[in-house]
Amino acid sequence: MSKSLMWRIAIVGCVVFLGFVYLTPTLTSELPPWWSSVLPKEKIRLGLDLQGGMHLVLEVQTMKAVESHLERVVEELKLDLRKNKIRYLDLKRGGGDQVLMTLMRSEDKDRFQDIVSSNYPDFEAEASLSGTDRVTFVLRLYPKAADRIKKMATEQALETIRNRIDQFGVSEPDIRPQGDDRLLVQLPGIKDPKRAVELIGRTALLEFKLVDEEHSVDEALKGNVPPGSEILYKVSRDPKAGSRAKIPFLLKKRVLLTGEYLTDARVQIDSRYNEPYVSISFDARGARLFEQITGQNIKKRLAIVLDDKVNSAPVIQDRISGGRAQITGRFSMEEARDLAIVLRAGALPAPVKILEERTVGPSLGKDSIDKGVKSMLIGGLLVVAFMVIYYGLSGLVADLALALNILFISAGLAFFGATLTLPGIAGIILTIGMAVDANVLIFERIREELRLGKPARASVEGGYAKALVTILDANVTTLIVALVLFQFGTGPVRGFAVTLCIGILASLFTAIFVTRIVFDYFYVQRRMKKLYI
Repeated sequence: MSKSLMWRIAIVGCVVFLGFVYLTPTLTSELPPWWSSVLPKEKIRLGLDLQGGMHLVLEVQTMKAVESHLERVVEELKLDLRKNKIRYLDLKRGGGDQVLMTLMRSEDKDRFQDIVSSNYPDFEAEASLSGTDRVTFVLRLYPKAADRIKKMATEQALETIRNRIDQFGVSEPDIRPQGDDRLLVQLPGIKDPKRAVELIGRTALLEFKLVDEEHSVDEALKGNVPPGSEILYKVSRDPKAGSRAKIPFLLKKRVLLTGEYLTDARVQIDSRYNEPYVSISFDARGARLFEQITGQNIKKRLAIVLDDKVNSAPVIQDRISGGRAQITGRFSMEEARDLAIVLRAGALPAPVKILEERTVGPSLGKDSIDKGVKSMLIGGLLVVAFMVIYYGLSGLVADLALALNILFISAGLAFFGATLTLPGIAGIILTIGMAVDANVLIFERIREELRLGKPARASVEGGYAKALVTILDANVTTLIVALVLFQFGTGPVRGFAVTLCIGILASLFTAIFVTRIVFDYFYVQRRMKKLYI
């Protein structure tokens, strides 16, 4: 046997072996312990339409992100005004994109405009004089700056939700933007849809605020809320009775610390009460701020607020260093885990609203798989029968290439970590027909050579040489279309494009390379004289 033929057989053998290696985890779940540490363990992933799951369309309320940005600007302006000793009568957020501020002295007008132009370039300041010596400013956010904040809010929400879902443990989620302020989320194979929705939609804004102990909560509940304070509630649950009670707290509005400084959040078990709680850790700056806050407010109550609900309000007994704190609240283990997930992933920059929610049952997906496999078997058997009847022994060679083609497509899906969807099954069925198309071209060219009176070996060489350009032209143009569909298409279209791309590459390899080895073995190595075609 020639070295060239041996090398080609070795290459095909290696590719077939690798194909079976990558396909084995999908075919059986009983793998030896050493397999996962040495060999691939990824299975072919099934899409939402095949294994069931959840389909969500979310709307990011980007205007809330703009309002939050304006609130932060108000606080920063207060610090700048104090630093520059500029007295003001009122400073607050106005309409959707405005900050309103009234100076007590008109001579501070130019200094304030300098502060705005140097520190707040996204704002346009308009001044108006009142009847007194006071100057009223309207700081209006530029439209381009507002659009940038909205875009960043959508992008950050996308990444935050992706991080939460990854930590939740969903395999192969599909999360992508849909328009300017909408997100499409598909979660295949999810077992607890309600918990997933709560996890995704939770804002998870963590704040630390002091309890206002100088004023009466009862008076505040009657409508006499002191300036600079607010009423928030703690929801207390009785796990045994299943009842809930809302406990009011009068808190100071000023936020001392937020969750932006968090580096970690983990579930721990209280050794005294055997109840889970969430232990949080701050970065270096957050640890310094937390130590400073606790040191300045010893014997005062510090409320831990999550999404405008009080989780706990412990009394600060001493300065707390090390950047660690605890969130308690009579959680179940599942609730504590979900809270740790959302805190680790970070707060959403703006609330999200669920516009569409659909749940696909696994029974529907199983029915789709069964029908898809049935259609592949029927289509494959018809192609196999046609090739044997029309081309005889050479048709069997083409059928061998077809079987290898299906093996390579399946292994390719596992190798690339691609997701098999219902349109993907359609792509495989289409590829079954296209897989023998190249061999049909080759065989017809060989027949033409035989009609000219050429011997078997020369006819095979001439047939492959003349058909090669046509095969490459047809398959490469189809491959380009498939790549364009993958780049610009949505979920179902991309699923079709993935299997089509892998199928085209596999069919080129089997039709041109594998079948040629078989013909070379019989008509070059074994020197057969008669060509069965």
